[in-house]
Amino acid sequence: MDPIPYGAQWIDEADIQAVCGVLRGELITQGPVADQFERKICELTGAKYCVCLANATAALHLAVMAFDLKKGTEGITSTNTFVASSNAFVYSGLKPVLADIDPRTFNVFPEDLAKRINKNTRVIIPVHFAGQPCDMKAIRDLAGKGIKIVEDAAHAIGSRYADGSLVGGCKYSEMTVFSFHPVKTITSGEGGAITTNDPALYDRLRAMRISGMVKETLKNKPGPWYYEVQYLGYNYRLTDIHCALGLSQLGKLGKFVERRRQIVARYNKEFASIPCMTTPYERPDVFSAFHLYVSLIDFNKLGKSRKQVIEELVAQKIGTQVHYIPVHEQPYYRANYGYKHGDLPNSEKYYEHALSIPLYPKMTDEQVEHVLKHVKRVLGFVGVARRGF
Repeated sequence: MDPIPYGAQWIDEADIQAVCGVLRGELITQGPVADQFERKICELTGAKYCVCLANATAALHLAVMAFDLKKGTEGITSTNTFVASSNAFVYSGLKPVLADIDPRTFNVFPEDLAKRINKNTRVIIPVHFAGQPCDMKAIRDLAGKGIKIVEDAAHAIGSRYADGSLVGGCKYSEMTVFSFHPVKTITSGEGGAITTNDPALYDRLRAMRISGMVKETLKNKPGPWYYEVQYLGYNYRLTDIHCALGLSQLGKLGKFVERRRQIVARYNKEFASIPCMTTPYERPDVFSAFHLYVSLIDFNKLGKSRKQVIEELVAQKIGTQVHYIPVHEQPYYRANYGYKHGDLPNSEKYYEHALSIPLYPKMTDEQVEHVLKHVKRVLGFVGVARRGF
């Protein structure tokens, strides 16, 4: 059997032909396919506007920067995230404030978030970890009218809130960010997107992704060559090559999410009786696209270290990953913002136990059964499941 990674893309002939179609055309960047991809994302999410970008890190950067916030003010995000979520504040001169997580959902805990909001708070980035939407109504109520919200939905395209609406419609936020990295639910190779319902933010984001240049909307131009740099911007465009792949993949989103949830259901059923393992919790009122399958393992009870478990699974060609080392434990954040171990105990306890096992739609039933067999063996399958940490 070939190695089974923790996550992987699923590219088919239709995807390849979509990319080849762009390569055979005249415009491989700044062409019509990027506009088509953006329109399709709007149709999916219900958002009015979409701006595609080079990656989700660039999208987070521009989303915070577009608010033009005063340097030295604060932004809050979860410590259980890829560091790009908090780096977005640093890029714009804001102080990053890290909040603890709910020990069941692994999303930012509204109760802890409330403790960290103060007169300097200007923006919150809730992270829909592993695909499960945060409690956005509670977060919006906490933020009120004076604090901006950017949803980090890098894991959550295809997920639904408690009210049934799709993540990305910006019902509770000013902007939502998606990622199209190959391990995500759909891919464009590299790529990201921002959705919004605010026309002013949309115009600013479009300019900022091309070095702050404004051209089409200018009035009384001296000629067709004329443009103005009205904002500080970056070269964060996404090419038509990438967008062609993303557009093709977007048509298969429903199938991909359904397969992910099938695998999750199979895992949950089989792992339910392992005493040292806790399966992922999905709030009953939301719908998760399940970007990741993050289990909690009591390594002390098991009598093996996480490294031993990982190595034993690698020997069976099963890849794993840890999502994530808490941001407040990273040396940069300790040195520059004074964080230390013990500051965010739920996240730290979560990190001690977390292990992501393979989950992606291209997995065959044979591969799923292989993972089940060897994870159960490595974890010493006996007894009845223990719930909670």
